[in-house]
Amino acid sequence: MTHPPQRPLLGIGLALLAVVLFSTLDVFTKYLSQRFPVPLLVWARYTVHLLLMVVFLGPRLRSRLFVTRHPMQHVLRSVLLLITSLGGVAAFQRMPLAETTAIIFASPVIVVLLARPLLGERIGALRWLAVLLGFGGVLMVARPGSGLVADGVIYALVAAGAYALYQLLTRRMAATESPVTLLFYTALIGCGAMSLAIPWLDHGPTPSGTDYTLMALMGLLAGSGHFLLTRAFREAPASLLSPMLYGQLLWSTLFGWLVFTHLPDAVALAGMLVIGTAGVLIAVDSRRRSST
Repeated sequence: MTHPPQRPLLGIGLALLAVVLFSTLDVFTKYLSQRFPVPLLVWARYTVHLLLMVVFLGPRLRSRLFVTRHPMQHVLRSVLLLITSLGGVAAFQRMPLAETTAIIFASPVIVVLLARPLLGERIGALRWLAVLLGFGGVLMVARPGSGLVADGVIYALVAAGAYALYQLLTRRMAATESPVTLLFYTALIGCGAMSLAIPWLDHGPTPSGTDYTLMALMGLLAGSGHFLLTRAFREAPASLLSPMLYGQLLWSTLFGWLVFTHLPDAVALAGMLVIGTAGVLIAVDSRRRSST
């Protein structure tokens, strides 16, 4: 089977656009989380995502949308992303955009540590340096006296850990599973699990028309962002695109200032820069290994 040639510039453009969509999603999430419970927002996000896939892709792909030889792996992967979503929204509810995003973006560092026992990957000197920088950056952002609440930091770390496991499982499944099928099961499992839980949870105040619109946009932004990112990784190598994703730290800082009038202090900004540097080092090392 021959693969079409990659188009790195297109891949970079798609990844950068996906980052903007994810940052906008975080703004809507934080805004709505001030009045509505976390599970309701996560349910809305996954339900709209699922409906979009069924309506726009179902008639064309039919059974190819869901046929798989590894259903249990899909379930596990989807549960990990659901935990990431719940932890992330809970963290955004309690903490500023930029600091929360920075802590969650420590997930590539966790991937490096977990890849050794789970995938047997070797950790070289450059990756050990990235690990130390990454965790050092998290400590700078979430240090005592930073003003961040402890439970918010814990939720963000849970999201980062679950997202790291999700990335490792995605890496294993990507060789045999269609990107669209991977997206479909995350939406299906997320929607199904939250639909079962919603009747037993507090729904908060009655949403207005604007609230309903923003909730629908959350699902649209999440689905579109993941689709664009999946296409980006088909057009360019991961080692080239991974540093681009850290642009979300810049967008989160900008949106946090423009929408919520919050700017991180100097130490937190330095910590975010350190976390971004760690991610870039991991990407550089991955590219070096793939070329040898």
